[in-house]
Amino acid sequence: MFSQFALHERLLKAVAELNFVEPTPVQAAAIPLALQGRDLRVTAKTGSGKTAAFMLPVLNRLVDLKQKRVEIRALVLLPTRELAQQTLKEIERFAQFTFIKSGIITGGEDFKEQAAMLRKVPDILVGTPGRMLEHLNAGNLKLEHVQVIVLDEADRMLDMGFSEDVERLCGECPNREQTLLFSATTGGAGLRDMIAKVLKDPEHLMLNTVSQLNDGTRQQIITADHNQHKEQIVQWLLANETYQKAIIFTNTRVMADRIYGHLVAKDFKAFVLHGDKDQKDRKLAIERLKQGGAKVLVATDVAARGLDVDGLDLVINFDMPRSGDEYVHRIGRTGRAGNEGLAVSLICHGDWNLMSSIERYLKQSFERRVIKEVKGTYSGPKKVKASGKAAGVKKKNADPKKGDKKVAAKRKPTAKPKPNAPLASADGRAPLKRRKPAPAAE
Repeated sequence: MFSQFALHERLLKAVAELNFVEPTPVQAAAIPLALQGRDLRVTAKTGSGKTAAFMLPVLNRLVDLKQKRVEIRALVLLPTRELAQQTLKEIERFAQFTFIKSGIITGGEDFKEQAAMLRKVPDILVGTPGRMLEHLNAGNLKLEHVQVIVLDEADRMLDMGFSEDVERLCGECPNREQTLLFSATTGGAGLRDMIAKVLKDPEHLMLNTVSQLNDGTRQQIITADHNQHKEQIVQWLLANETYQKAIIFTNTRVMADRIYGHLVAKDFKAFVLHGDKDQKDRKLAIERLKQGGAKVLVATDVAARGLDVDGLDLVINFDMPRSGDEYVHRIGRTGRAGNEGLAVSLICHGDWNLMSSIERYLKQSFERRVIKEVKGTYSGPKKVKASGKAAGVKKKNADPKKGDKKVAAKRKPTAKPKPNAPLASADGRAPLKRRKPAPAAE
């Protein structure tokens, strides 16, 4: 029960109003330590309740502030606009019985309107690092009185190149008393470096190993001959699988637009989401998906983080993600909060080794699936290494010029003609009648 935590009565009232009964594992582990003021580095899968795990302690810190609101007290940094908007809504729900005010600044919104909001000085500011720095440089943002910083999806912020921005913003909060860092993956050396720079003696909480991150989701692969064949498989899955809502991931905006156009032509209720879309279109796509106006969303990885949609139970990787962490975040859109989901990855000849690497990273073996109605000719490499990757075939004469040289090198050297041997004919051919050299002339 949430009543076991030393939370303010107004926060417990909000939790009860939202029908939060049993805390999730990440909440049970993180909230008590965060309430003690410890810096935390938490790894937990998507959909595990991380937002409540860090926001309830932050709100508890601010709920009894006696000072007149003159400065921002808490900063929440996130990698994408969508995740920032979703987090703001969660904060407002938890703070509904308090006087705590929150605001948001992200790219794609009117800069002057955001500056006007900052002049009202919210208690909690949520946003993306890039736009926050723009306001900081413009003199609109003062962070001297920030007490706590939350870095959510920190690994994704590093992937998107926000490392220096995050460190700069943390450096602008010299009086902060606590830093909470959350991510869905363990990250790499870059994340460890950030932890060393911005956290002080943190408590490390590993709620899930990589292999446990998506235990509620069935993971399948279907081999395909080419992209057109992949599109046929996608359309078959959308027409025949049992699902409420689906998301199709691509690696490029061009491919996302192409698939979206073909689905609309086939009368599927679909929307497309990628970085070229303005903020208005991105909001519309997500809202339509949440409300049921569309059942299918085609997206690049801009939607892989922070998209929390009830009933999203089918993920299709049209293109394999470029890393195991990205794969984890993509399929984390389904199988959330203990529900079951299905993730299907479409594998061409060029995708096999990448898929095999992700299997090894997750320490899992994906289920192989064949759909008779759209079965192709490619079914995987003829030979595989112990690692699962395709066994390489030596290329012969890949370069025509080099090939000629190799062939010539293998020929036995031509014997030099004997001193008294007959000369070859003018056209370079040997005499036709005599094969043996004629006897030397007297």
